[in-house]
Amino acid sequence: MTEPVSYILPIRSDSPSTAPELRAYIEWIGARAEVIVVDGSSAPVFAAHEREWGSIVRHVPPAPDLISPMGKVGAVLTGLRAASHERTIIADDDVRYDDESLAQVIDALVSAHVVRPQNYFEPLPWHARWDTGRMLLNRLTGGDWPGTLGVRRSILQATNGYDGSVMFENLELVRTVLAAGGREAVLLGAYVRRRPSTARHFRGQRVRQAYDEIARPARFAIQLAILPVVLTLAITRHWLAITILAAAVVLAAEMGRRREGATRVFPPVTPLFAPLWLAERAVCSWLALGARILLGGVPYRGTILHHAATPMRVLRRRHSTEAQSRSA
Repeated sequence: MTEPVSYILPIRSDSPSTAPELRAYIEWIGARAEVIVVDGSSAPVFAAHEREWGSIVRHVPPAPDLISPMGKVGAVLTGLRAASHERTIIADDDVRYDDESLAQVIDALVSAHVVRPQNYFEPLPWHARWDTGRMLLNRLTGGDWPGTLGVRRSILQATNGYDGSVMFENLELVRTVLAAGGREAVLLGAYVRRRPSTARHFRGQRVRQAYDEIARPARFAIQLAILPVVLTLAITRHWLAITILAAAVVLAAEMGRRREGATRVFPPVTPLFAPLWLAERAVCSWLALGARILLGGVPYRGTILHHAATPMRVLRRRHSTEAQSRSA
């Protein structure tokens, strides 16, 4: 790797993440980038991580003045503050780059201010196949939202970071960059492996991920409409129409699988899971709406996060005003 890059790994764990596989990956990425692990774990877990990784990476806690309700944001901003290089990669602890995908993201940061590659799951337990249906459909509608982004450090310094009180933090970061005049690159052909979560963690994310779409009202409205439409068809016994709709969803997912050479990372069976994911999202969207009405937001780590993400018009107005203040 010829171009210098900083790799920010935000982590917060209830028990030490000392698996040999994770250490091997940290050593691998550490040979190619400046690695900054920002660890919001409890003191005993932090100490265990320090013993495990302290000799091979910079291992630091979130800066006290950057701690936020969405803890990942405070960790990311801490990492950006500590980073030595303009080009940075932010990645969750289940993300696994290889040389090809790492080079693709670094190269894209030459002309773009924020870069969004695409994730795929490996291995593929049942719940990862289920969630792959989401990835494939999203590839037809602007690209999937991965657990990693590339970003130029300077643009987030100019915006004084991004809001840490929203649920959909990656969308908030990208919108902030765009509102400040930056350019986004969606790399549909850059594939970054992601290790699947446990089935228990997957189940716990269902309503929270549906809540994210409140930040994109048109998509959220469509997802809300699916359940009443399908129920109406079922009550009136239009089984053929339901079958055609399910087949159309599978076809759409297959189209997503065939974009930009994605067949090499998404097995042929995965489009069949897209209708199951969409049915789940149809139900969870209503649960997310209920949480919005009854709780004012969605529960997250003992608190309630009220906002999914800040609207672009608000961010543009905010950063336009800030730019004018700096130039005055």
